[in-house]
Amino acid sequence: MHARLSCLLSVLFLSLLQPAQAEPPTRRWLYLQQNLQVAENLPKIEDILRRAAKVGYNGVVLADYKLNVLDRVPKHYFQNAERFKSLCEELKLEIIPTVTPFGYSSGILAHDPNLAEALPVKNAPFLVRDDVALPIDGNKNLVPGSFEEFQGDQFAGWRFQDEPGAGTYVDTKVTHGGKAALRIENAPGTSGNRRIHKRIPSRRWTQFHASVWIKTEGFESAGETKMFAMNPEGRVLSHSNLGVQRTQDWTQHHAVFNSLDGDYLQFYAGTWGCQGGKLWMDDLQLVEEPFVNLVRRPGCPLVVQNADGTQTYEEGHDYVPLADPQLGTVPYAGEFNIYHIPPQLKFPKVSRIQNGQKLQVSYYHAVTIYDNQVPCSLTEPKVFEVVDHQIRRVEKLFAPKTFFLSHDEIRVANWSQPDQQAGKKAGEVLAENVRRCVKIIREINPEAQLCIWSDMFDPHHNAVNNFYLVNGDLVGSWEGLPKDMAVTNWNSGKPDKSLPFFANRGHSQVLAGYYDGAPEDIRKWQAAGKGLKGINGAMYTTWKSNFTDLEKFAEAAWGGTGAK
Repeated sequence: MHARLSCLLSVLFLSLLQPAQAEPPTRRWLYLQQNLQVAENLPKIEDILRRAAKVGYNGVVLADYKLNVLDRVPKHYFQNAERFKSLCEELKLEIIPTVTPFGYSSGILAHDPNLAEALPVKNAPFLVRDDVALPIDGNKNLVPGSFEEFQGDQFAGWRFQDEPGAGTYVDTKVTHGGKAALRIENAPGTSGNRRIHKRIPSRRWTQFHASVWIKTEGFESAGETKMFAMNPEGRVLSHSNLGVQRTQDWTQHHAVFNSLDGDYLQFYAGTWGCQGGKLWMDDLQLVEEPFVNLVRRPGCPLVVQNADGTQTYEEGHDYVPLADPQLGTVPYAGEFNIYHIPPQLKFPKVSRIQNGQKLQVSYYHAVTIYDNQVPCSLTEPKVFEVVDHQIRRVEKLFAPKTFFLSHDEIRVANWSQPDQQAGKKAGEVLAENVRRCVKIIREINPEAQLCIWSDMFDPHHNAVNNFYLVNGDLVGSWEGLPKDMAVTNWNSGKPDKSLPFFANRGHSQVLAGYYDGAPEDIRKWQAAGKGLKGINGAMYTTWKSNFTDLEKFAEAAWGGTGAK
């Protein structure tokens, strides 16, 4: 009797020393970026989902652009969607559709590209010649003769040039135009930044266009080749990727930006972290160029006045109606390019505006971020009409238990005239936007559960002051999240700050792990959240559509098949 009791006590003591087996997360999701309109995608999707179901996944977050334009997809889309639904029902996978694409907004902008968030140009001076208004300084290249004057391998007129004669060179044999070009080529065994820089006086609230011709031969750092400007405070004004290829013949590349409230520009061109191969730059220009991606909507007015602003002219009477026909149409509806030849401000034969007259013109223009990302307005009423129609169609198609709100990396915001007149901080504007989106969903499906990306509501991530081209501070954006909304957290870099922040606000959290990295890293993240309430989900999140590690992630996150 005593021996048996002693044995039982020993077993109990040893069990106390062992860590308790963690409960598997209740939300075991995978993030699926697939176009259901393409029938050839369905076998691939089926293979992924069957593999997922075998190892315990119970939900699929469907990120299909077509969910934003269900009013214009062909009939076979819905047939394919029914096949997808039947497969998910068979495999007991919940379908969580993505909606409200604020940030990556092509799905909303496909309905009307003028819903893009836009930057203001204020009182730009124009001169009327031959019934066309052009910027007074519009043809002036602010980097004249950029590579034509030099001594040895040092170009004249630049504030600095990295490694002249040892990483950057004057090339008089390979040029696009003129007598010389800038060549970037590392000496054997070297690497580093290879840039040129110039400080340029500028007018505030002005639209600029930078262009440069580039040629490459096996250039390993093509993706790190940039051309951009910063304001006096060091805020980057242009974020577009140039799209340089490893090997290419002479190709013109562009950047379009707004000077905002700065009196001068810090202008850069070159390569960061340069490795092997060769790159040439030539015929660099920086000019004022108006109306590229001109946005026209009530909140972004076009105002044409005389030089001192005492007379405002009437569109359609004093000047020809102005619009950019290429706005949000390249290569297809809702997509924007960095630059195209813009429209011109023209005048009818009968007008109060005369040739030789000076004008001041104010307007709004969209800009692209990285690979042509353009966010839509957070406040324009028509945006919410589009969102409402979108969600109603998604509800009819899937009748989902959970909606996934796609507010993510909103990099331009809070510039429109109504936003400025309201005087609200960017965080307040975003919070109100989420409230309106939640209200729309609740009116359509009162029982729906809600989930949203974390970054724009995380003060330890993107909810900060002057984020990219957001006007003002995003602090307080999280006040727009209802307590019962789950947060899909992808701030694994700061788990000790981000996880408690949302947990203390009462939100459940789904950890958006993997990110095309090591599948085992999800364990570290889960360990960082140990003891916090509401961390009850993990999502296999791949941006490269790489599902190779689907099973390894499941094993790391919840023990694979043991989760069933």
